[in-house]
Amino acid sequence: MKTIDCRGLTCPQPVMETKKALDGPEGQEVLVLVDNPAVRENVSRFAGSQGCQVNVTAEKGYFAINIRKGESAGKEEAPVAKAAIQGELVFFIDSDSMGRGSEELGSILMRAFLHTLGEVEVKPQKLILVNSGVKLACEGSPVLEDLQIITSKGVEILACGTCLNYFELKGKLKAGRVSNMYEILSTLSQAGRTVKI
Repeated sequence: MKTIDCRGLTCPQPVMETKKALDGPEGQEVLVLVDNPAVRENVSRFAGSQGCQVNVTAEKGYFAINIRKGESAGKEEAPVAKAAIQGELVFFIDSDSMGRGSEELGSILMRAFLHTLGEVEVKPQKLILVNSGVKLACEGSPVLEDLQIITSKGVEILACGTCLNYFELKGKLKAGRVSNMYEILSTLSQAGRTVKI
């Protein structure tokens, strides 16, 4: 049995670590240690969605999640992946934070989203960054490494040149390439699916 200690980690990292462990050579049975009820639920739900048997025990100060692959484990992702690759998928990001409300929380969510995007199987073909979204791909960005990983896996990042100029970031783009509104409009109008983040 492989044991992974996810205590102190926030979502989605424990789920991603669990997925890696289940996909690995020792992934028939995995013990995941977490110290947060929300993380416990997320890891348990993910494992269940993969056809695994899940048993949770409460220990002193943490939870132990025993996950054992069943006969149907790993068979659920194929139809989703097949459906997701029909037509070009484009992600449109117009801010350096996610959602409305707390800017601090929005930044945390955007970091988690882009980190997860670098690890999941289904990815967009293109990622468009406009307005303050261009800051994500520039020098000093906390998600720069994640975006560089995403580009190394074949995702093209288009950063609005007008936006880079507005924020005085010309020459500081470190992931993707400078684009223009004509190319952005063409990309959006020809996309099979567009998702605004």
